[in-house]
Amino acid sequence: MRIASLYRYPVKGLSPERLTSARLESDSYFPGDRLFAIENGPSGFDPAEPVHQPKIKYLMLMRHEALATLRTRFDDPTGDLVIARDGAEVLRASTRTEAGRRSISAFFESFMPEALRGEPRLLKAPAGYRFTDSRSGFVSLINLASVADLERRLGAAVDPLRFRGNIMVEGLAPWAELDLVGRDLSAASGLRLNVIKRIERCAATNVDPQTGARDLQLPKTLMSAFGHVDCGIYCRIVAGGTLVEGERLELAEPPASLGIA
Repeated sequence: MRIASLYRYPVKGLSPERLTSARLESDSYFPGDRLFAIENGPSGFDPAEPVHQPKIKYLMLMRHEALATLRTRFDDPTGDLVIARDGAEVLRASTRTEAGRRSISAFFESFMPEALRGEPRLLKAPAGYRFTDSRSGFVSLINLASVADLERRLGAAVDPLRFRGNIMVEGLAPWAELDLVGRDLSAASGLRLNVIKRIERCAATNVDPQTGARDLQLPKTLMSAFGHVDCGIYCRIVAGGTLVEGERLELAEPPASLGIA
């Protein structure tokens, strides 16, 4: 299968950033992904003893589709979070200073006051932790052929970014990725990923990532058309290496029935 594109989501619920390459480390997460979350009132999250929290404790697309109207970017060297709306920059604030974090809180307080249960505080993931939906959401992979098949069943365009995956692949038969659980994928750099589980989809995928419109019923369509709500797979990094857009991922000892092109 070929890597069509790579994405990271520095802030949970906010917009993706496309990468041309990424260096993945063993027993870690996709680099720069889900580093931050916006706490929607007190969540009980303790960075000194991080425990996975339900996503409803944070601002997220499943309930707060207005987030999709923002375009955000995280600047790694400076730690600045940049937020744009309607093509204009509306905030540039440091995630590393108390003043910057207060500015980020103030922005969300004014942007979506009706959705808040308390102060929208920026949380930063400590080392070895990320604000993923799943406890095992280390790296997510989306098969573009499955998304295309879902489009055909639905009779409407489906932006693959609705599924907020890290690795978009092509060259694999529709839905073949769901049968890869327990198998390993490798790249030329020596990277090795172990597929650990399917990704069950929620109402966040109903939101158009470009407009914020809640315009489709994707989990319902998946269930009615295919008998499940799965789209994509989670992988664990068992050996580090680099992924590059356009290169191939190989399946270890692939059975003929998987339909790899």
